[in-house]
Amino acid sequence: MSVLVGRPAPDFTAAAVLGSGEIVDSFSLSDAIKGKKAVVFFYPLDFTFVCPSELIAFDKRYDEFVKRGVEVIGVSIDSQFSHNAWRNTPVNQGGIGPVKYTLVADVKHEICQAYDVEHPEAGVAFRGSFLIDEAGMVRHQVVNDLPLGRNIDEMLRMVDALAFHEEHGEVCPAGWTQGKSGMDASPEGVAKYLAEKSEEL
Repeated sequence: MSVLVGRPAPDFTAAAVLGSGEIVDSFSLSDAIKGKKAVVFFYPLDFTFVCPSELIAFDKRYDEFVKRGVEVIGVSIDSQFSHNAWRNTPVNQGGIGPVKYTLVADVKHEICQAYDVEHPEAGVAFRGSFLIDEAGMVRHQVVNDLPLGRNIDEMLRMVDALAFHEEHGEVCPAGWTQGKSGMDASPEGVAKYLAEKSEEL
């Protein structure tokens, strides 16, 4: 499995269902996220089990991502028509409802292969999540096996940590959350931080 952190996020163009419900034939990642941060997340299949809980959790936090200037884009190997049907299925019937972000159709498996998250036997994507900065570089990635649902609040924490580092130049120690102190990336900064905060770690 590749580590994409520190590398440009693989670009792609594919059919998709936008957050508005419009179906498009040529959704371009680079066009959609130009000059913005983005979270690109992969999931195995529409109309399955863990997946709707994750997509609904992303939708419930969508406004928090938007407040931070972050595009959210979901990808699976299903067609745009399957995505559309799933969006049009009520939550209490196993659907996800009209989620507010784009769902991309990776029917040729080219995108999950480019991000190296394709399951070697099942032929679907692992639960991979990628945080991309304004320059198109991957700054964080996490990949879960199929049975393990991800924590969407942790992705928001990573967005906040990246923004804090970009604004202040400091690094974010273990368990950092918005409002907490950062650390100067120097021997003196480490010593100062640990002297004051080691009991909180």
